[in-house]
Amino acid sequence: MKTLTVAASCVLVILCFCSSSESATAIDLLRDTAVSWTGKLPCGEWDCECAFTRQHGCCCVAKPLFELEEATFRRLIGVWEGLSHLNSQIEEVTAGCQIAFTAAVLPITACLGPFTSNVSISYQSVSLNQGSGYNPALGTFTAPRAGLYSFTFTAYSKVGDVERLYQKLQLMKDGQLIASSWEDNREDSEDSSTQTVLLQLRRGSQVYVELLSGRQLCGDTQSHNTFSGYLVYLITEE
Repeated sequence: MKTLTVAASCVLVILCFCSSSESATAIDLLRDTAVSWTGKLPCGEWDCECAFTRQHGCCCVAKPLFELEEATFRRLIGVWEGLSHLNSQIEEVTAGCQIAFTAAVLPITACLGPFTSNVSISYQSVSLNQGSGYNPALGTFTAPRAGLYSFTFTAYSKVGDVERLYQKLQLMKDGQLIASSWEDNREDSEDSSTQTVLLQLRRGSQVYVELLSGRQLCGDTQSHNTFSGYLVYLITEE
């Protein structure tokens, strides 16, 4: 019954607006009636200023809607800040994962070696060096991050018909022999071989390829001697 009374009052307002001479009196009467109402209202509260001067709808929901809009906006800002922080963390973790290099020995018509001691090979023709871990001047890869790495090197040599094919390359990790490729043949004047290994490295560990003393690489005019590596996945150092 109380709800019907409020609805009837709203109808009265509409009727009163149809007669300009009685508008003011009707609005004042309706305002007084609304203010003096002590029963339960449909929307839970009454905003006379809103209802009588700005809108003709149920203005009591305007404030809750505004508060809901503000709360939603604040939550969206919080979600956006959380996503930005997460993105920064992801970039910090993954930025060091792009580690890879590929390099080759510059073309040679003569022979590299033999030397009286083992010599680190300088692969100076660099086509890829993501993470800047490879130093072409020294031919050494220094691990920027701890992780599991894959390394590959190819040993190629071509000598004359009467020459001896006498080569040996070895992959070294911090001075430790890991793998080698060698050939000692007077009947085969051209040969190549490739080695691929997986190595667990600490940050700062060094990997390089060296030519064994007394051995040589000859006639590589197309840069077949290559050295490459890349990070497979990161490892947390203890």
